[in-house]
Amino acid sequence: MTRSNIGILTLVFALAAATSATAQGRGGRGRGGRGAVPAAPAPVLPDGTPDFSGLWLGGGTNNGDISQALLPGEDLVMLPWAEQHMTTLRSQDDPQANCLPSGVPRGSPYPWRMVQTPTHAPATHIFILFEGNIHSYRQIFMDGRPHPEDPDPTWFGHSIGRWEGGTLVVDSVGFNDRFWFDYLGHPHTEQLHIVERYTRTDMNTMTIETTIEDPGAYEKPFTVAGTARLQEGEILEYICNEYNVDLEHVDAPAQLP
Repeated sequence: MTRSNIGILTLVFALAAATSATAQGRGGRGRGGRGAVPAAPAPVLPDGTPDFSGLWLGGGTNNGDISQALLPGEDLVMLPWAEQHMTTLRSQDDPQANCLPSGVPRGSPYPWRMVQTPTHAPATHIFILFEGNIHSYRQIFMDGRPHPEDPDPTWFGHSIGRWEGGTLVVDSVGFNDRFWFDYLGHPHTEQLHIVERYTRTDMNTMTIETTIEDPGAYEKPFTVAGTARLQEGEILEYICNEYNVDLEHVDAPAQLP
């Protein structure tokens, strides 16, 4: 197979994934019979705590280009080294394309499930379970603990959460510098600090605003936003390495599919 043919196939698969995600986000039914849930008010737990549990599709940013998700008036201004670094990236270098975790706040065209424990009282933990890639997960501590003084860098960082009315505020530090923010390869450093604000506006809809601060890569903090939609169905098995192909010979630059 020629390089050009491999590139065309990569483009076709990427477009197919994006089309599937768009269809599900509009209430269409995807694989496994997943689809939109009938409209209703946002649910709460018996003690009045917001109930964020459920299967969601979408996220708080733009998977293709994070700058397209900026809130009005916000600017994404990279430091010179970060701008230069992006020009050296190739599409096959994308960690997510190599079955590695997406990091935060990057989304994917696959659903994710939010789980609050315990379910009958204020949560001590909230977990986000991802269908995509390696069935990875995020752990959000809701028991009032602080961040560790020197956390080991990880893909999803160390996350602590709190409630502000009906909004879940998640503060995260301790990230490694390996994941990309989007297909274009917007980078970050281990100085990354992220604050997410999850608000379930009704049964079907969750808005997510994410403020990103990384003085190692960006001149100033910036905030992006997105929307997730509740889906029917369950997380399906997705073993990325079973279907991964050798992209060694694909030499396209990092770019939108």
